[in-house]
Amino acid sequence: MDLDADDIFRDDEDDPDAQLSLLENESSKEYVVYLVDASPKMFSTTCPAAEEDQKDETHFHIAISCISHTLKTQIINKSYDQVAICFFNTREKKNLQDLNGVFVFNVTEREFLDRPTARLIKEFDHLEESFSKNIGSQHGIVSGTRENSLYNAIWAAQALLRKGSAKTVDKRILLFTNEDDPFGSIKGAVKSDMTRMTLQRAKDAQDLGISIELLPLSHPDEEFNVSQFYADLIGLEGDDLADFMPSAGSKLEDMKDQLRKRMFTKRIVKRLKFTIVNGISIELNSYALIRPTFPGAITWLDSVTNRPLKSERTFICADTGALVEESTRRFHPYKNQNITFSMRQLSEIKRVSTGHLHLLGFKPLSCLRDYYNLKPSTFLYPSDEGTDSSMCIFIALHRSMIQLNRFAVAFSGSSSRPQLVALIAQEEVIQSGSQIEPPGMHMIYLPYSDDIRLVEERYSDTSGTSGMVTKASDDQIKKAADLIKRIDLKDFSVCQFTNPALQRHYAVLQALALEEDDIPEMKDETLPDEEGLARPGVVRALEEFKTSVYGDNYDEENEHGIGKPTEASKKRKANADFATKECENYDWGELADTGKLKDLTVVELKYYLTAHNLPVSGKKEAIISRIFTHMGK
Repeated sequence: MDLDADDIFRDDEDDPDAQLSLLENESSKEYVVYLVDASPKMFSTTCPAAEEDQKDETHFHIAISCISHTLKTQIINKSYDQVAICFFNTREKKNLQDLNGVFVFNVTEREFLDRPTARLIKEFDHLEESFSKNIGSQHGIVSGTRENSLYNAIWAAQALLRKGSAKTVDKRILLFTNEDDPFGSIKGAVKSDMTRMTLQRAKDAQDLGISIELLPLSHPDEEFNVSQFYADLIGLEGDDLADFMPSAGSKLEDMKDQLRKRMFTKRIVKRLKFTIVNGISIELNSYALIRPTFPGAITWLDSVTNRPLKSERTFICADTGALVEESTRRFHPYKNQNITFSMRQLSEIKRVSTGHLHLLGFKPLSCLRDYYNLKPSTFLYPSDEGTDSSMCIFIALHRSMIQLNRFAVAFSGSSSRPQLVALIAQEEVIQSGSQIEPPGMHMIYLPYSDDIRLVEERYSDTSGTSGMVTKASDDQIKKAADLIKRIDLKDFSVCQFTNPALQRHYAVLQALALEEDDIPEMKDETLPDEEGLARPGVVRALEEFKTSVYGDNYDEENEHGIGKPTEASKKRKANADFATKECENYDWGELADTGKLKDLTVVELKYYLTAHNLPVSGKKEAIISRIFTHMGK
């Protein structure tokens, strides 16, 4: 059987779907119970709305809106997590333990949690309208009774989080409340006894690997005093207590920001073994600082059953037409010979690297160039599963590399793509008693020699001297500097901007899943600031720069550049012209409407992309999706 080298030796790291599935499988899951205070105080306390024409928002509405927003984000980013929504201080009760004052919204009759689904989100969005009628609110802790709704709520949440090992699953309770002293209405020994019991119940949950996190809502004229009770419940003291106070939110956006930070923490991408020398190795966890996100691949469905289609490959004899079993050996033509491979040999050939790290040596930091960092780095930190000696080895390496200004060179990569990486030690940064940057190592993927190209210089013959590089004058440099200062972006970060194509993709998915009539409008934050660029100072600096470069008589419409086209640019233009000509031979609208785009080859599909100046990278499904998006279908 002929060997398809592109298929056998394809680099798995170039496949976005394979990367994302790896991240999903390797990452630890999270089980989360949202614990919401439903006492009358949550309904009576209001905060000013973000818009002047809107009504004031109650603390209960803020909590519900934040949870709904987080569920909609989870269903896309972390759909394999599981959640439960539990209210306490309620009139009705619904839980497996039959505890008073506790109402479990979505998993009342079973032990297992729910994955965030469209149905759950739709039901939860309409909960507030019928809450007072179907569930009701009441003071769960009052004098003269021994009822302790907070104790019951933590007990019910702990029971919901019994499933799963703490080593493989992160278990969390997120508590929303605006009551900083839940036992304030009780005095004497009864208060002390109920406080002690509640704190012990929380400690029992934490001993089982369940973390309890507080999301407090402050009153408009009074801050939430966490030291009254909840500091002991969640284990805050000293500097941690002082740093926690400013984070208490009162408005919807503040609470959304808090919840986003709590929910979307850094997760382990992969566990690596770092071999120092033969016989000495340490276990490391890798964390993705920037993770690429792609729209989902197209899934072809059967027109009758609406089930996903499965592709099957069969081999048919060219002479007899009979089915032939897949061969256990393959060949590849080379110099008029067929080189035969067995499937085992192919597997061994691909296994160039184990995917772990092997230390090769150290180099001065001055040898590391900025342009080596071609892709986002990975952060490394010792694994909790490692031994104390592993941590000691890592600390010794870390401190020595910082003191000597050295970085480590290691061998890494997947089985099909071995790669050299640079490990750079990062010191811990602490400000105002809180950690800004953790200690660890950044793993930078070093480029191959083929990945580095010399800058293509353009020469000008206008001066009459061939081969002389055009240089800018001092006046042109000064005018360029003035322009840069005028349009300088203060505190710029790529993390401030969302991908508009992805946001619209997710908005369409949300509208379809929740059966919403309108698709939410997405603001494209990548578009130029027309208002800012129209300021007189910016316009003046831009005109002065153009005049200094092109002169007073420059005609922008008729000018096509003064540089001589290079061979590469000529080739690109010829390819674009050929693709445009070939593109005219297809009725792309009809092909898209009839679903026949998939019948075209990748080369034919790229005619459309090249003719419309669109990226041509990716698999066939991604290319078809890009064509649909451009055509607005």
